[in-house]
Amino acid sequence: MDVTPAQASRERLLLLDGHSLAYRAYYALKESNLRTTTGQLTTAVYGFTSMLINVLRDEQPTHVAVAFDRSEPTFRHETYTEYKANRSETPDDFRSQMPLIFEVLDTLGITKLSLPGFEADDIIATLATRAEAEGMEVLIVTGDRDALQLVTENVTVLMNRVGISNMTRFTPEAVQEKYGLTPAQYPDFAALRGDPSDNLPNIPGVGEKTATKWIQEFGSLSALVDRVDEVKGKAGERLREHLGNVVRNRELTQLLRDVPCGADPHELRMKPWDRPKIETLFDTLEFRGLRERLYEAVSAEEPEAEDGFEVELTVLGPGEAGSWLAEHAAGAGRLGVAFRGAWGSGTGNLDGIALSTAEGRAAFLDPTALTPEDEAALGGWLADPARAKAVHDSKGPLLALWARGLDLHGVTCDTALAAYLMEPDRPKYPLDTLSLTYLRRGLRTDAAENGQLTLDGSGEEEAARELALQARAVVELAGVLEERLDERGETGLLREVELPLVRVLAEMERTGIAADHDYFAGLEAQFAAAVKQATEEAHRTVGEQFNLGSPKQLQEILFNRLGLPKTRKIKSGYTTDADALAWLAGQTEHELPTILLRHRDQAKLRTTVEGLIKEISDDGRIHTTFNQIVAATGRLSSEKPNLQNIPIRTAEGRRIRQGFVVGEGYETLLTADYSQIELRIMAHLSGDESLIESFASGHDFHQTIAARVFDLPPEQIDGELRSRIKAMNYGLAYGLSEFGLSQQLGISPGEARGLMEEYFQEFGEVKNYLEGVVAQATRDGYTETMLGRRRYLPDLTSDNRQRRQMAERMALNAPIQGSAADIIKVAMLDVATAMAGAGLRSRMLLQVHDELVFEVAPGELDALRDLVVDRMSQAYTLRVPLEVSVGVGRTWEDAGH
Repeated sequence: MDVTPAQASRERLLLLDGHSLAYRAYYALKESNLRTTTGQLTTAVYGFTSMLINVLRDEQPTHVAVAFDRSEPTFRHETYTEYKANRSETPDDFRSQMPLIFEVLDTLGITKLSLPGFEADDIIATLATRAEAEGMEVLIVTGDRDALQLVTENVTVLMNRVGISNMTRFTPEAVQEKYGLTPAQYPDFAALRGDPSDNLPNIPGVGEKTATKWIQEFGSLSALVDRVDEVKGKAGERLREHLGNVVRNRELTQLLRDVPCGADPHELRMKPWDRPKIETLFDTLEFRGLRERLYEAVSAEEPEAEDGFEVELTVLGPGEAGSWLAEHAAGAGRLGVAFRGAWGSGTGNLDGIALSTAEGRAAFLDPTALTPEDEAALGGWLADPARAKAVHDSKGPLLALWARGLDLHGVTCDTALAAYLMEPDRPKYPLDTLSLTYLRRGLRTDAAENGQLTLDGSGEEEAARELALQARAVVELAGVLEERLDERGETGLLREVELPLVRVLAEMERTGIAADHDYFAGLEAQFAAAVKQATEEAHRTVGEQFNLGSPKQLQEILFNRLGLPKTRKIKSGYTTDADALAWLAGQTEHELPTILLRHRDQAKLRTTVEGLIKEISDDGRIHTTFNQIVAATGRLSSEKPNLQNIPIRTAEGRRIRQGFVVGEGYETLLTADYSQIELRIMAHLSGDESLIESFASGHDFHQTIAARVFDLPPEQIDGELRSRIKAMNYGLAYGLSEFGLSQQLGISPGEARGLMEEYFQEFGEVKNYLEGVVAQATRDGYTETMLGRRRYLPDLTSDNRQRRQMAERMALNAPIQGSAADIIKVAMLDVATAMAGAGLRSRMLLQVHDELVFEVAPGELDALRDLVVDRMSQAYTLRVPLEVSVGVGRTWEDAGH
């Protein structure tokens, strides 16, 4: 729609009928059964949010409000007791989503309105009338046709008619074209037509065409009533017979324009967004795609910056680094350091370094143009542990410094790590966002990140200044974050665990692990052949060729051609996901579902191997990147490639580990991991003597526990009973619910409940501990690991049952998983320190979950094995000693145990 400059600057009020749109979204997406991984249904929330984003994008309003109906009777019910009496009761799974819709609106800074005794339509009519009178343009989004009476030259109705994306724009001309009437005549027409959705009776035998003809002929319902005797025929008789209903319909259809809604149109300007809250909420709802659409559609207003940063910048030329450092870095306290460049795959390069004092005295230098004297002065200062520094996300710059023969010590605060400890559920920790959040100060980062902006170098000075501003922001942010962490008792976790670990991880990334390219190439070819074979078998079984990767074609083949039982209904038909195919394989004798599952498994393995081959560097090694600020529980993750995602439960998956080998000049690989660390932590934290004794028995732990639970001799515990207890043991440590346990074991929820009751009868202190964890977290608002790592869970007090239950599962899981993550990090630090102290050439290569992988130098196997077992087992003192298993072999798989 084209707009004039005057229209573009005009205030535009967007009013939405909340319940109307939420209901439409709920029913439009009902068959898709959208749920989070925790089981929370999100059909209405997703659809409503999607519609909201679309209209914000398309209409660009300056002011927004959403009106909602209330559960109390309105004045219309008092006038007509049968008003809306035919409507079915609100579904529970719709009602449970309304608090989430409210939370979306609150997070986006959009006003919610409701009024006892009145409907959302009346609030919308009142605000639209007032706004138009005050010169505003009004847009109304609704699925209720009664809103058409509000249409004027300045009030447009967007009618949601089909699904969640198809809207019709009603202007006065559009209403006239659609109904042959003016907007003012529409409620007269509606009174004659009746409205089944509101239980307003019609005139038997009189349809919309006749109602339209009468209003066109007489001009209004009032005139028609005055001259009702002029209407001839059976239709006239029926009109006169039901005239009382028509008049009452007209009274109920009229929207009120003067209700005390408690808001002025000009007060409805959208409030600034809190981006961290948006990211947290959308992550919780698993609306990551919607979040990106939101950011693309509408410019998010960040929290208002009270100020920016200023620096007194010196761009250092050749030979000037030493004098500047001597003048400004000696005795100036901690300096902020910001780096510009690129890093990854175990290396990196730098093209800009900025330093700043807390007062803003700053310098920028180009590390590619250093004189030997500059490099000595800068390198000496960077490597001096006595010179305190604050850096943001220091691992990448450290790798880049190493690539230039420089080093970095004395980092007393990494602001990315500090912010991660403060808010572990944030998806990202960009410096500009943290500056706004904690300092309320604005910071540009684009020029500093992009570097030289023009071919002639004229943009370099701006980029240098912005990098210097980042350096100042880092040093100021570090002080605030450290103060906050100190109040929470997490400063030690930052300085004694997370900061030292940066160096260990960087060294592991730089070293990488050797990969057998030829082996992987052969393995990829085998998986490709298996994929081809499965494809041919599927085509032969069906008798025609089809795309095994197309859900639409699979639905046609499975459910129409072959007539197999229908699976779970989704928006596009019936699901053909892995669970559905496994169910079909068990329900029918047809071989196609089994072939499809094999095809998917082999295709996934092939994709994994292809990805690994692409990541092999020129040195014949794979250099994964370890992520320290991703998992909210404190666990490390890896990417490019994700080595924690390599399948190990199947023989074919384990073949992939055979491709990771000992490198040239080294003797073997050694792996060491913790045995049942989560369960040992649970025994320690709960203090359950029976559980502690089960560990101390020296027998198969899960078999011993099963014998206690089922009151049987250990030798009578078969594989099935052991598997049930093993699932129970780990499930409790991960906050598994009755339903989750039933799904995992393939039993009914009732059986799962009975199994849990039997378990808790034997291990009562475990139950007390788990209940106490949730109660304590609800009181405090957070959970805490044994080393003091916190995770805040505001949904523990949510009015929404599903969100509260999800938070409770997190509260059960976080202390145990988080403590395990802390222990493995401490172990890595202790092992690295001990290896250096012993002068070993052997190297730590990988950390995957609770496992460490080492490359052993010739003649060092026994010393390394003893050192690793000692340091890992002593990383933390538990009531149940930590047990470490070790394996040795030429490949990662051979070294398994």
